[in-house]
Amino acid sequence: MIFRKLGIHKNQVGMTMVEVMLVIAISGVISGGITMTFHQTLTGTVRSSNRVTAISQVQHAGYWLSNYAQLAQNVDDNPAGGEFLVLSWVGWDDVEHVVTYTLEDMPAGGLKELKQSHAVDAGQPTDTILARFIDSTETSVDYTDTNGDGADDTVILKITVTIGTGEQGQTETRVYNIVPRPGS
Repeated sequence: MIFRKLGIHKNQVGMTMVEVMLVIAISGVISGGITMTFHQTLTGTVRSSNRVTAISQVQHAGYWLSNYAQLAQNVDDNPAGGEFLVLSWVGWDDVEHVVTYTLEDMPAGGLKELKQSHAVDAGQPTDTILARFIDSTETSVDYTDTNGDGADDTVILKITVTIGTGEQGQTETRVYNIVPRPGS
C-alpha cells in the first residue's frame, strides 16, 4: 500500500539509467559548490592574513624609523657601505647615539629585511630586525638639508612590503614624512 502511494510497484526492481544520471549530476553540483566554497574560504583567509602581516610590517618599520628620525641631528640618506640610512644625535645627557639601518637579504626569495643597529657612545651596537619582506626596489629614503642646519627639512621614507605571490599576494606601501630636530 505504501509502495503504491510512492509510485513503486512490487515487480519494479532498481532505478532507471535516467534516475541514476540525475542523482550523479545533482551530487556533482553539490560537491562542486562545497569545493568552491572551501577553496574561496581558504584563499580569502590566506590573503587576509598576508594583508594584516604586510600592514603590521610596514607600520612597525615606520614607527621605529620615525621615532629615531625625529631625534636625529644628522641624517645620512646615502651612506657608504651598503647601509640604507644613518641617523645620529647627542642626547641631553651628552650621550652620542648612532642608528644604522640596512636592508639585508632574507633566507629565501628576493625580498629583504630591515635591520636596525643602535650604538650608544661608540659601544657595541644592539641589532634589531624591524621588518621583513621589504621590496627593496620600491623602498626609498630621501633627505635634503637645503640650508645645512637641519631645520624645516623632511625625511621622506617610503616602505613597501610584499607578502605572498599570485592571487594570495599582498603589497602594502606607506610614505612617512618625518621632520628631524634641528642640528646643534
